[in-house]
Amino acid sequence: MTFTSDALAGRVALITGGGSGIGFGIAKAFAAAGAKLVIASRNEERLEGAVAQLKDMGAEAMAVTCDVRDPEAVKAAVEAAVTAYGGLDIMIANAAGNFVVSAADMSTNAWKTVVDIDLNGTFYCAKAAYPALKASAHGGRFIAISTTRALEGWPGCAHAGAAKAGIMSLMRTLCGEWGKDGIRCNTIAPGAIGDTEGVKRIYEDSGRKELELSSIPLGTFGKTSDIANAAVFLCSDAGQYITGADLVVDGGRNRSRSSTGVALPKTEAAE
Repeated sequence: MTFTSDALAGRVALITGGGSGIGFGIAKAFAAAGAKLVIASRNEERLEGAVAQLKDMGAEAMAVTCDVRDPEAVKAAVEAAVTAYGGLDIMIANAAGNFVVSAADMSTNAWKTVVDIDLNGTFYCAKAAYPALKASAHGGRFIAISTTRALEGWPGCAHAGAAKAGIMSLMRTLCGEWGKDGIRCNTIAPGAIGDTEGVKRIYEDSGRKELELSSIPLGTFGKTSDIANAAVFLCSDAGQYITGADLVVDGGRNRSRSSTGVALPKTEAAE
């Protein structure tokens, strides 16, 4: 265990996209650190399995079916957390959508869908969680999952790159507006995280795995636990004086000049 079992004791966390991938990795780390969990996703079956695993760890956890593109559904998820556990201390805006397609071949629907999930969904999470985070006795935490590709351009993923850049701007604004309310607003920017569906589709299935690994100074893909540990740090007392930060967790990829973006597939672009 990286952190003590009481590092997040007494805190309630809501994690969107919490049924799998990075979101579920964060949920497991939070559970191990003593937090009570509410995980939200569109996939009810996946949520049930994830909650069962969290409860097997001894955590207090519940699932809420939620599409972050629907502000009322996000508001309902926050209300469910507050009703069940008496408050909300941590909001993790993790739900995201992405797929590889060139900007020239991208449909307007594809653009709107990814921006709606990634950027609009993050704003809806912030808006819904604000009153509860302001009332947190521990100092509210709002974390959005970004990407190191947000500010450097992301060939093949213009929709996701633009949305994530928007998220970073939004979070910096919230840092300035919500600091007086004791809410710490930060982003975590993962690099290529090997045990996720995204890396499988974007890098491995496209035959770009070795090229991508060559752009990472540490020479390996990251793990969901690496992102989870960063989230625990920011949400614990150790992160008390950190707000407005973008915590990069990418094995040094953003400092490597050999990184060249996403290789477009040879097959017809998906919409």
